[in-house]
Amino acid sequence: MAEQRTRGPGAHHAERRAQIADAVLAVVAERGLAAVSLTEVAAQAGISPGRVQHYFPAKRQLIEAAFERGNALSSARIRQRVGADLDRADPRVVLTTVLTELIPYDATTEAHMRVRQSFHAFAFSDEAIAARMRVLYDDFHRQMADLIRRDQEAGRVPGGADPHGSALALVALAEGLAAYVLIGVTPGTVARERLLAAVADLYR
Repeated sequence: MAEQRTRGPGAHHAERRAQIADAVLAVVAERGLAAVSLTEVAAQAGISPGRVQHYFPAKRQLIEAAFERGNALSSARIRQRVGADLDRADPRVVLTTVLTELIPYDATTEAHMRVRQSFHAFAFSDEAIAARMRVLYDDFHRQMADLIRRDQEAGRVPGGADPHGSALALVALAEGLAAYVLIGVTPGTVARERLLAAVADLYR
């Protein structure tokens, strides 16, 4: 009985949070990050502003929820492309898919990347967010380095390459190019070509 009670309200709570986070992403996609507010998000989600505020009292928390939701949706898209078990997929395919997912290619990914970049900006002035981002990036860089290391051990990446340094550089390149795409410095197609060229250089 206790398990059923936890499952019901807990599931509803998670669904409502996801609904609101999806609304934030939709507002960003349609009108940009500046349009995010309790009122706009509530209208998009079809609920009252008070309900939104109950779950997310401040705008920063809305952005944080959208950041987490965007990451979850991005992970789902990656698994749709390379398979549910990333450990069994081709390391280079996983590496390329994950990195190119960081560069916007449609309205959905553009909204996610705008939220992601904005969350980074919050980290500049909020040590709690900065600390969280450091943990996330440590894990992300490790995962990318592990993919490179696996191909290095298989002889597909030169033995002298530094897996962690290469992962750090590739992630930084992808996110830097993403910022250029978001502000119109370069088209997404060009950004992806540059990123793929950098990956190809690693494998030469």
